[in-house]
Amino acid sequence: MPKALAGLITFFLFTSYFSVFSQSERVKEFTKTLCSPEFHGRGYVSSGDSIAAEYIARTFNDIGLQPYNESFFQSFSFSVNSFPGRMALSLDSKILKPGIHFWADPSSGSGLFEGQLMNLSFEEVYHFKLDRVKLKQGTVLVWRNVGYKGDTLKRLNENLLRLTSTAPVIEVIDSKYSWSVAQESTEYPFLILQDSVFNNSMSRVKIEIDSRLKTHKARNVIGFLPAKRKTLKTILLSAHYDHLGRMGSDTYYPGGNDNASGNAMLISLAEKLKKNPLKKYNVLFVAFAGEEAGLLGSKYMVEHPLSPLNEIRFMLNLDIMGSGEEGITVVNSTLFPKEFKWLQKLNKKLKALPLIKPRGPAANSDHYFFTEAGVPAFFIYTMGPNKHYHDVFDTYDELSFQAFDDLSKLLEVFLRKF
Repeated sequence: MPKALAGLITFFLFTSYFSVFSQSERVKEFTKTLCSPEFHGRGYVSSGDSIAAEYIARTFNDIGLQPYNESFFQSFSFSVNSFPGRMALSLDSKILKPGIHFWADPSSGSGLFEGQLMNLSFEEVYHFKLDRVKLKQGTVLVWRNVGYKGDTLKRLNENLLRLTSTAPVIEVIDSKYSWSVAQESTEYPFLILQDSVFNNSMSRVKIEIDSRLKTHKARNVIGFLPAKRKTLKTILLSAHYDHLGRMGSDTYYPGGNDNASGNAMLISLAEKLKKNPLKKYNVLFVAFAGEEAGLLGSKYMVEHPLSPLNEIRFMLNLDIMGSGEEGITVVNSTLFPKEFKWLQKLNKKLKALPLIKPRGPAANSDHYFFTEAGVPAFFIYTMGPNKHYHDVFDTYDELSFQAFDDLSKLLEVFLRKF
C-alpha cells in the first residue's frame, strides 16, 4: 500500500473515531448537566423543569434544529403538589433522612406537628373504625403496612388515605419505595417510613412538612428537521425531560436514567440526522414535560397537535437509555410486527444489542396517547443491572452508557429504513 494512501486511511479512521468520541463526550456532558443540582431534579420546585426546557431548546438550536411554528416551545398548565421547603421527621429525637429513611407521600399536606405516636390495628384501618375520642391534639397515626396483598392491600391503602383527613399519618413499609408526583393534596401530612428505622416502642414524633398545591406552567420542547425532499410526512422522536424535582429544599431526585439518558439519546440522534437528514420524512424532536405527573405533555400535544396526526408515519419514544447490558424492551412490538421485524433484523446484522425483547401495549410513557390516537409508535427502554428508579440514587454516576452508542446507531439505521 502506498505510504500516502496508508496515511490518508489512517487520517479518516482517526477523524471518524474522534467524531464519534467527541459526540459521545458531548452527550455525556449534556446528561450530566441535566442531572446537576442546579436543575433541581427537573421538577416543580425552583423552576427546575423550566431551566431544563431552556437548556434543551438551546441545545436543539446549537445542533441546527429549527423551531416549529417559530417557537421551540408548546406551553400548557396543570395542578401539582410540590415540596419546596421544610422536610423533616424525627422519632424519639432520632433525626431521619428524607429520600432514604422516609418520604412524603406525593399527595401529602403541610404542617408542623409534635406529639405522640398512635399505632393502628388492622381492624381500625381495614374497617375504618377509628375511635376519634382517642385522638388527642398532636396525635400522629402509624400503620405498619407489611405483608398484605391484592384486594386487602388496596382497601387498606384507600382507607389509610382517608385517615389523612383526621390526623397526620405515617405508613411503615419494608420494601423499596419509588417516589412520584400527585395533582392533589391531603389535609394532613402523609409520610412513608422504612421499617428498618422504626419499632413499635417509639412514642414521640416531630413532623415538619412544607407542601404546596399549585397550578404549574410547563413546556414541551420541540425541534424540527426537514427532509431532503419537501414533504408533510414526519417521524416523531421523543423523550420526557421532567423528573420528580425536590422533596424539600435539601433533597432532589437527579433522574439520570429516568430520563436524562433518554434526552441524551434524542440529542445523539438529532446530531446524526442533522448531518444527513432523512430523504422522505421530516423529523420532529420532542422533549415532553409533565410525564411524571401523568403523561400530561404528550396528552396535551395529541389534543393540540402541531400538525395533523395522520402525517406522522412513526413515533419512537425513548426512556431509560443509560444501561443496555441486557438489551432493550420494545413496547407496542405486538401492535406493529413489521417494524419490529425490521428492528430485529437490523440488530442481528449490526450485532448491536444482546436482546430485543418484545412487549405488548402499555400506558407507561409518552407513546401511549399517540398510539390511542392512531399513530404507530414504539416505546423503547434499556435493560441492565442499574435498577435505580424514582429514587435519589438515580444519578449520572450510576449510568454505564454500556449500549448507548450501539443503540444510537441501530436506531439511526432503523429510521433510515422508512
